[in-house]
Amino acid sequence: MLGHVPPLPQQPQRSPFTGHMVVCGDDALAQRLAVELRYVYGERVTLVLPPAPGAAGPELPLTGRGRAAALFGRMSSAMNRNGGNGGGSGDGDTNAGVEAVRILQAAEPSDEAFEEAGVGAAAALALVYDDDERNIRAALTARRLNPRVRLVIRLYNRKLGQHLETLLDQAAAVASPGLDPTALDASTTVLSDADTAAPALAATALAGSSKVIQAEGLLLRAAERPPPPDGQAADPGLCTLALLSSTTHDPAGTEGSDSSGDEGPRLLPDQAQVAAAAGRGTIVLEAVSQPGPTAAGRRMGGRGAPLSQVFSRRLRWSALGVGLAVLGLAVASSFTTGDDPLHATYLTLLDLFAMGDPAIGDPTARQVIQLLSGVAGLMLLPLLVAGVLEAFGSLRTASSLRRPPRGLSGHVVLLGLGKIGTRVLVQLRELGIPVVCVEDDPDARGIPVARRLHVPVVLGDVTQEGVLEAAKIRRSRALLALTSIDTTNLEAALYARSVKPDLRVSLRLFDDEFATAVYRTLRTAHPQALTRSRSVSHLAAPSFAVAMMGRQILGAVPVERKVMLFAAVEVAGHPQLEGRTVEQAFRAGAWRVLALDVAPPADRRPDLASPAPPPQTPGTGPAGGLVWNLHPGYVLQPTDRVVIAATRRGLAELLRRRTSLTRR
Repeated sequence: MLGHVPPLPQQPQRSPFTGHMVVCGDDALAQRLAVELRYVYGERVTLVLPPAPGAAGPELPLTGRGRAAALFGRMSSAMNRNGGNGGGSGDGDTNAGVEAVRILQAAEPSDEAFEEAGVGAAAALALVYDDDERNIRAALTARRLNPRVRLVIRLYNRKLGQHLETLLDQAAAVASPGLDPTALDASTTVLSDADTAAPALAATALAGSSKVIQAEGLLLRAAERPPPPDGQAADPGLCTLALLSSTTHDPAGTEGSDSSGDEGPRLLPDQAQVAAAAGRGTIVLEAVSQPGPTAAGRRMGGRGAPLSQVFSRRLRWSALGVGLAVLGLAVASSFTTGDDPLHATYLTLLDLFAMGDPAIGDPTARQVIQLLSGVAGLMLLPLLVAGVLEAFGSLRTASSLRRPPRGLSGHVVLLGLGKIGTRVLVQLRELGIPVVCVEDDPDARGIPVARRLHVPVVLGDVTQEGVLEAAKIRRSRALLALTSIDTTNLEAALYARSVKPDLRVSLRLFDDEFATAVYRTLRTAHPQALTRSRSVSHLAAPSFAVAMMGRQILGAVPVERKVMLFAAVEVAGHPQLEGRTVEQAFRAGAWRVLALDVAPPADRRPDLASPAPPPQTPGTGPAGGLVWNLHPGYVLQPTDRVVIAATRRGLAELLRRRTSLTRR
């Protein structure tokens, strides 16, 4: 039966596959990635999971093996409904799922586990454990066992990932001196699921926000356009990337996924489909530009504590009042006695600090000013004491968490400061969006980040009464429930909606069927409020899968619960592109050529950050060495490299390895 997972072998044995894919992990990402490779790319997959129930983490209520089997079954059924074997290998073998999916159990990614999984003969290995250290140790072991295996490693630590990628590439070059430079460039890829999913999750909290894809050399901005009034068409921008399920008469839409059929969004439509879909919301490519200075380097409040955070407003106003009083007394002394202004100021300060001689025998005006200066000095003493005490208190609490200030409104309430929540917090702060975080673990990963960014944090269990109120949920603009427990996110969303029915809510949910049920229920109960559900593993898995195929994803844009990918592809070796015009190369629902990389082949880099002179090809001009809005009649040459927008299936068809390589 399609999607059936055979039982584990009783004795360790070498994998019967050659050139297959191996995925090792302990959470939802590993299982999503295995599904992506098998049912989208048609690859033979060995999935290695930990044996102990519950080791897969709180996102997996079933054991890792049971969850994976259920996920494979649902995915194969969905692919059958959507038109045959899920874009698999294309051989029409309806029993391919039985042969192509193996699930092994291993407590650690050891030599024995890798031998049983067939890493020595594998084409690619993904190490997506939730622990960075375990992934690093496994990567070093795998590189020793098979210097030519393509490694895709999940790491949260960006800087460490860069060093590890360089180290493993050097190891591959030493072990295989004749390795092709292109293959060497793709031999090790370090990715972060948090970095991949954070922009999409942050965008769900902002009404009408753009989805930004940033490579080192360019910015692509995809904007979501609401459904236009009856009889009008939405602005297509540079090009229409997707038709949404929302319509003029149903702005909320159905929040479609891969299994939604005609009710879901339509990716990469042609002109006829766009014209026929008047009144539907759209996602359009709005702009392409060079990135400016990133906001990541800006620190809220700088290195030191500013005066506004050391001294309270009341104390600052009091100090200003005393200063103005001293200035007024100095001016009055100079005016009444005819003394030099500088000398008059000096005498006033002496009187202020009770250091001057009594003004016996002096004019009455001088005596009155001396008395007033003494009174001002008495006022200054408690002010100085208060300032010292407040400064010590501020310095002592500079490392403590801030509480939500009074009167705060228009902010985003962020639940959960784990890996994902921390990255989303940084994204929101870079956009200048005020945030209040809620976390029940005072030692969570994101607590130091929130402290450094001076973001208010409420410590407490979000399911307990009063916690969301402390986060000012009634005056917030959106709720992002990003904990790793589906039921916690759902409970928080339901309670927040009971407090504020029109609140914009985005939930992190693993199961697609559960997410669909939650969406429809919340939409029925609150038709005027916007609800979104997102799965981090679903957003990140396509990027990891493409990396295992030896390519680099420039970015991914969520279209409701579908994903659209942007990638750089060499035209040579792709008959769907080579020798065809831009118009002929476009396949609706699969891929679309967006730009031409005009950099010389020797200077090209996977991230497109290659300086290039202005080209002669018709277009809108270079952006990061790229030409956009290519003439439909431009013929793609074998030496060209293009940027394409593609669906998961479309990109799989372009990048799928030859059958002989897959099955040898």
